[in-house]
Amino acid sequence: MKPDKQQVFFINNDEQFNAVALQVFQHQAKNCKVYADFIKGLNIDTDGITTIQQIPFLPIQFFKAHKVISSPDDVQLTFTSSGTTGMITSSHYVTDVSWYEESFRKAFQLFYGDIKDYTVLALLPSYLERQGSSLIYMAQDLITQSNNPDSGFYLYNHDDLAKQLAKQQQAKKSTLLIGVTFALLDFVEQYQINFPELIVMETGGMKGRRKEMIREELHATLCKGFGVKAIHSEYGMTELLSQAYSKGEGIFSCPPWMRIITRDTNDPLSLVTNSKAGGINIIDLANINSCSFIATQDLGKVYADGDFEVLGRFDNADIRGCNLLIA
Repeated sequence: MKPDKQQVFFINNDEQFNAVALQVFQHQAKNCKVYADFIKGLNIDTDGITTIQQIPFLPIQFFKAHKVISSPDDVQLTFTSSGTTGMITSSHYVTDVSWYEESFRKAFQLFYGDIKDYTVLALLPSYLERQGSSLIYMAQDLITQSNNPDSGFYLYNHDDLAKQLAKQQQAKKSTLLIGVTFALLDFVEQYQINFPELIVMETGGMKGRRKEMIREELHATLCKGFGVKAIHSEYGMTELLSQAYSKGEGIFSCPPWMRIITRDTNDPLSLVTNSKAGGINIIDLANINSCSFIATQDLGKVYADGDFEVLGRFDNADIRGCNLLIA
């Protein structure tokens, strides 16, 4: 039987996570045809899967060519990835968007508190200029949930954003600026802000607009430009319905229903121990109606407490809109 939201979003220990993950696996192994065919091709007996370490992870590339879905319900929304011209993009077919809304609302509450305490400013020009962005959906909802008339989107109107930031600082209002990396860099080339209380959250992504930078250089530039001590980051992607967050130094934490496991770069079915670099596998239990077990093209390491760091991408991996930075 498929777990419900109460089971997924109120996980509070490893035992609960493992039990729900195994339940989700059995459900999706039977009801997601793409995943079932993948498991069959690996000659894996699903009845023999008794730990999350044994679960096979679906390569993220399957979202480019297949309809990865495990629900018989009609599709409510289709999220699509960004990409350069001619690139094949991923599609995430969402049959119940309330799972996504509950996931990002609860995660924000967990890491940052009540959204109503914030003015949310979103500098996401490239995402606003296309259809199907899950990031725009989340940002729009957070702006609405903030119930603040000063919250809103900015395209290329940097002068308006600078004025709003000055207004926020003068009023001593808690402010979140969430932005795609290249747009934040464009902004600080024009304006120097000294707003130490500001939360600047970069979502990754140069999208071919600028030269790639190592994380330390990028964050140092943004810290100087905004007058803050640390740059926050969001780790998410089209194929997921959950996000991890970093409050500085590029170290990310997951909400309780999401977990990162690293795999051997030469043997994708073998896992590596904590603190060793490997390919990032993600368990996202909010992905209940598609596939919760995804092998990404990102490289990273997981620490003993479950936090993780993104180190880069596999060679020849497609350029993504998010998490492009090589650290």
